[in-house]
Amino acid sequence: MASSRITNETEPRANIPEWSVSELSAALKKTVEDAYGYVRVRGEVSGFKGPSPSGHVYFRLKDDRAVLEGVIWKGVWGRMRVKPEEGLDVIVSGKLTTFAGSSKYQLVIDTLEPAGVGALMKLLEERKKKLAAAGLFDEARKQLLQFLPRVIGVVTSPTGAVIRDILHRLADRFPRRVLVWPVRVQGEASAAEVANAIKGFNALPEHGALPRPDLIIVARGGGSLEDLWSFNEEIVVRAAADSMIPLISAVGHETDITLIDFASDRRAPTPTAAAEMAVPVRAELMAQIAALTARRLACWQRGVEQRRKELYLLSRALPALDDLLAIPRQRLDACAARLPRALIANAQLHHTQLTRIGARLTPRLLKLRLARSSEIVVALEKRGKLARKHYLQRRWDRVRGAEQLLKAFSYQGVLARGFALVRDDGGQPLRSALSVKSRMRLEIEFSDGRVAATADGERAPPPAAKPKLVTKPRPRGDDSGGQGTLL
Repeated sequence: MASSRITNETEPRANIPEWSVSELSAALKKTVEDAYGYVRVRGEVSGFKGPSPSGHVYFRLKDDRAVLEGVIWKGVWGRMRVKPEEGLDVIVSGKLTTFAGSSKYQLVIDTLEPAGVGALMKLLEERKKKLAAAGLFDEARKQLLQFLPRVIGVVTSPTGAVIRDILHRLADRFPRRVLVWPVRVQGEASAAEVANAIKGFNALPEHGALPRPDLIIVARGGGSLEDLWSFNEEIVVRAAADSMIPLISAVGHETDITLIDFASDRRAPTPTAAAEMAVPVRAELMAQIAALTARRLACWQRGVEQRRKELYLLSRALPALDDLLAIPRQRLDACAARLPRALIANAQLHHTQLTRIGARLTPRLLKLRLARSSEIVVALEKRGKLARKHYLQRRWDRVRGAEQLLKAFSYQGVLARGFALVRDDGGQPLRSALSVKSRMRLEIEFSDGRVAATADGERAPPPAAKPKLVTKPRPRGDDSGGQGTLL
């Protein structure tokens, strides 16, 4: 009975079809994807480390009882408006599938959004602290707005009521040229478009075909926190902080606060208020200019009248013009009467002097002067030749004396008298026997050449003192050319 029961239990298992690991994994994958497909899941982000080297992002979604693996492909990650952060409560949507390489199921995420306003406010506060620590909100970075900009750049949606309000307000106060950079002010691509618009205005050349704005207004109408989230993105805040053109943020209504408000140079509560900050009221300026012009004219008139009175009082103390010019006129008349006679007398005097000098200037006189000059030149030439000869002779005598002195001090003369100069292998002279070592290479120089030598291992004792030799004077009548005797 026992044998028959065992046979009956094993026969059904023997009929179970056999699966390979890959076939079973593929079947499980198809089952999970067909059963669940596209799902929407809420959970807390855990294990988030940012994009991997491949660009894909891996993390986990968890609650108090379970954990679900999640993955965001590289292309989807670049389009996401809100990025996951560690501990953030999010709602994700995606396709549930399995990963055969590790025998687990995972959620391929297509969209991600914070789970409620509380999560958004937490993310906003953390991002605000991060950007403030980076110095993007410092007051020292703020720029002053121009009093009257020539060109105003507006970054906003071209179809909304915001741009109409700004243009209408500018036309009422002080018409200016406006350049509109159209962007989407809501949605996934909004943040990148706003940042690119700010950078694009800054990249325009100073004197190009399209003028570079003197002021930028980033504007959007009111909305919920989710609608205004594009202006809380880090890329937009950094673009506003890096702008070299003064920037006014006018996002939402007066109670709406976004991170771009802290990075901009000025914050306007509404887009209309931004237009009021950008330009003054033209009518008020005209009235102020008219008042200043009237005051200036009145001051000028009072000054002219005062100077006129002072001039009148001073002129009364001055003598009459005829009295001042009477004596000079009389002196001029007297000089004019004497001038013709003085000119004639001066001409006659110069004519007489010229005649007297011309009579003395004859050819014979010129020849005599030339002959005397020639004699002086010849005499000077002879003196110059003689002086040059004496000068050269003195120079030659000095050169010969220096040559004799050089020979007297040269060691070559000593060598010629039978002495020798000993040098080491480096060419340095040796002045003492103590400086010579055993087997040392030496070079001995005589008057007629040099000889190489090697020192032996013994040093000879110094020679004994010899008696002083007395040289007898040679008789005056001895004409022999010999050296004489020492004894």
